[in-house]
Amino acid sequence: MAQQKKIRKAVFPVAGLGTRFLPATKAVPKEMLTVVDKPVIQYVVDEAAEAGIEHFVFVTGRGKGVIEDYFDIQYELEQMLRERNKNAELTLLAGLLPKAGTASFTRQQVPLGLGHAVWCARDIVGDEPFAVLLPDMIMSAEKGCLKGMVELYAQTGGNVLAVQECDPDQAHKYGIVGVGAAVGDGFKITQMVEKPARGTAPSNLYINGRYILQPEIFKILETQERGAGNEIQLTDGMLTLARDQDFSAYKFTGETYDCGAKDGFILANLAFALQRADIRPAIEGPLKALISTLK
Repeated sequence: MAQQKKIRKAVFPVAGLGTRFLPATKAVPKEMLTVVDKPVIQYVVDEAAEAGIEHFVFVTGRGKGVIEDYFDIQYELEQMLRERNKNAELTLLAGLLPKAGTASFTRQQVPLGLGHAVWCARDIVGDEPFAVLLPDMIMSAEKGCLKGMVELYAQTGGNVLAVQECDPDQAHKYGIVGVGAAVGDGFKITQMVEKPARGTAPSNLYINGRYILQPEIFKILETQERGAGNEIQLTDGMLTLARDQDFSAYKFTGETYDCGAKDGFILANLAFALQRADIRPAIEGPLKALISTLK
């Protein structure tokens, strides 16, 4: 196989309104809600950085300027930390800051769906394969999900989607893939079915919010008719692209938390807090006591 182009850029669609978290998201973007002590978006950016992403492309909307501010220097804060000799905090902030010129922000003026949000990044991404990471989904595993996908992409080329298992009874809630022949460390995708009717799903493997796509998707999305919810759906665009290009699947075996939903957000906070040596001793006992009250 010819050498594949490196996955250098990642798109983060962060223009969503976060209505499921009202009233908090009336003033705070859902991506800036904190899991323990970091905003949700930071976990997703960290995953991308671990996978070797060099350029971070944020597709924003009105009221999301705080995300851009977060990935910038705050002189007053840093000066205060220096004056108070808060060196650990200064080091922490410096480590989270993208290098100059590696973060771009573009606006999705109208909320027309995930496919439209990805299309809005077309001029920044250009003619090269790229990753898409849904900012609601944060993951916990020894090896990051996108890193595993990039490794599979090096073997297969084409397009790569991350999938993981769900309860077969819940398959009707997700985008489900059909399982084909093994390719590299993954398998070839034979079908993509969005929210299949109960009992008709081709598998129990759902697309979990991580994508590696070829740039031809942009031309497809440019003329894509609106689909479910009267929005331009990324799945519809991928189905069109699949007529001419292969799609492979990376099976992620870690934990995924949907922080766009209250239950997933709460579970993420508990799970990541319990992974922290500085926090677990303080909450483990009270948490066990709380669980013991459940009937």
